[in-house]
Amino acid sequence: MFSFDLIITFDILIFRGYKIIEDFQKLTVSLRGSIDVKTNIVVFTFKGQLDAFSEKQFKTFVTNNLKNDNPFVIDLSKIDFLDSSGLGALVQTAKECKKLKLGFSVVGNSRVAQTIKLVRLADFLNLNSCLDDALTFLKD
Repeated sequence: MFSFDLIITFDILIFRGYKIIEDFQKLTVSLRGSIDVKTNIVVFTFKGQLDAFSEKQFKTFVTNNLKNDNPFVIDLSKIDFLDSSGLGALVQTAKECKKLKLGFSVVGNSRVAQTIKLVRLADFLNLNSCLDDALTFLKD
């Protein structure tokens, strides 16, 4: 199993010589990910926030680990927050998979699923409510 931690903390952000964020306004962004293989299906599991601060690392992590033709699941059941940048990263990943004819599925908790359904991407992202359903979907 492979995993990574992305933790970015800004104590003081300086832009063109001006302090924008003081010590009392600390921003912390984190996304953690791991890879597991279950019956020839790669499972990417993520925790934390999939947003504008972490979407690039998310895309890099997923695409760097798609070196074979195995189908995969992006498990977002432990994601606390998903914004439009995160949705964009998921859509880009789905487009690449469809171009490569690679099977994939997304698993989301109720908050993530609601966001995906709200923008009508559930079918495009092959959204499933749990990992077992996603694995069954990819086996068929």
